[in-house]
Amino acid sequence: MEGDCLSCMKYLMFVFNFFIFLGGACLLGIGIWVMVDPTGFREIVAANPLLFTGAYILLAMGALLFLLGFLGCCGAIRENKCLLLFFFLFILLIFLAELSAAILAFIFRENLTREFFTKELTKHYQGSNETDVFSATWNSVMITFGCCGVNGPEDFKAAPVYRLLNFNGDEVPEACCRREPQSRDGLLVNREECLLGRDRSLNKQGCYTVILNSFETYVYLAGALAIGVLAIELFAMIFAMCLFRGIQ
Repeated sequence: MEGDCLSCMKYLMFVFNFFIFLGGACLLGIGIWVMVDPTGFREIVAANPLLFTGAYILLAMGALLFLLGFLGCCGAIRENKCLLLFFFLFILLIFLAELSAAILAFIFRENLTREFFTKELTKHYQGSNETDVFSATWNSVMITFGCCGVNGPEDFKAAPVYRLLNFNGDEVPEACCRREPQSRDGLLVNREECLLGRDRSLNKQGCYTVILNSFETYVYLAGALAIGVLAIELFAMIFAMCLFRGIQ
């Protein structure tokens, strides 16, 4: 009976890790193709820092899952205690790293409050100065999401750096103006009225509320996914240790 249970656990662990291995191989293949593709796709990725970083993350994740699946498969099917121990320690390290990240995110959650973003915006925002990373990022966010400031256009009345550098006396930056369509390439509905703070051509809603509403579903989904991954890792460690102890 004990032998049958051990055999069942061994094959279940093999199947489980085989899918991890295949997933890692696919991610690794896509990441490598993006980085070395001769058809020009690499240039498109390289032109966008976010995509470029994403390609490297894809490679790292693929390599990690590939190695993890390989260790799990070999350790289970060959009943190799050394590989199973490596697999257990590998999963344990990942589990502890994810747990540490979750604890740090909880500790520093106050850095994601409305008050924090308002303080940073009013203190550092420089308007249309695209050479300043902080201001350029905020301009991109406001144009992309069709919003203005953290709470609304009134944020810029209390922004001393913006007021100092704003020689034309504009009430709001151009990034707050409505566009058709609402994108960086969209045409401004009425630039002059917008810069004077007129409601008809101005995005009045604050970015904090808009972004929170946009990502609310995905935040819960990401949280559920993270809990699921932690649970799977915990069970994988238990299976690996049970198999390790069961092997004579």
